[in-house]
Amino acid sequence: MTDSTKQSKTFILGVAGGSGSGKTYFAKALHRALGEQATIVYQDNFYIDQSHRFDHDGGSVNFDHPESLDLKLLAQCLGELKTGSVTNIPIYDFVTHSRKQEQLKVGPAKIVIVDGILIFHPEYLRAQFDEMIFFDTPESLRYARRLERDVKERGRTPEGVQAQFLKQVKPMHDEFVEPSKHHAHSIVKDLDDYYEYFDSYKAKLLKIIG
Repeated sequence: MTDSTKQSKTFILGVAGGSGSGKTYFAKALHRALGEQATIVYQDNFYIDQSHRFDHDGGSVNFDHPESLDLKLLAQCLGELKTGSVTNIPIYDFVTHSRKQEQLKVGPAKIVIVDGILIFHPEYLRAQFDEMIFFDTPESLRYARRLERDVKERGRTPEGVQAQFLKQVKPMHDEFVEPSKHHAHSIVKDLDDYYEYFDSYKAKLLKIIG
């Protein structure tokens, strides 16, 4: 951590990794542990409207390509939070695959946690982070978690999830997500050490909060 990040009014933490890597679990757990001193922003809310293309089971829509997201808007929102301003976060509906009319007003906090698979891909977005953590999880485990989530929470069929994983998720992970881990300050690989790592990083953020 540089002196400039220590002086920053708001500390912005990026948590990335492949779909089903455990990054969201980690980000949510940190958010709960830090309470009102922290806020969380999800990359998934920044998908562009895909309702005109979606065939109810993935189809031609590639949700794992950077162009499916408005990452510049995400960078803008983080910039506003970093200066202590309130920002408006879009809300994406994964059933209709469109943005809801209402927006989520997010106020400034000492710690802003950002969760997403592609947040380390563009340089202009990486520039917003004070620290970046990447969860490097085996593909078989990532697929099993994604299958369970998409069927239970997003109304997908197992066949559709598998087809999308092979056609889009895996190729995009290999092309965009995996290379982005080299920008991370920390890479979490050993799942057996997860809780030890979590406690250690939580303590680090509590020191930043003061």
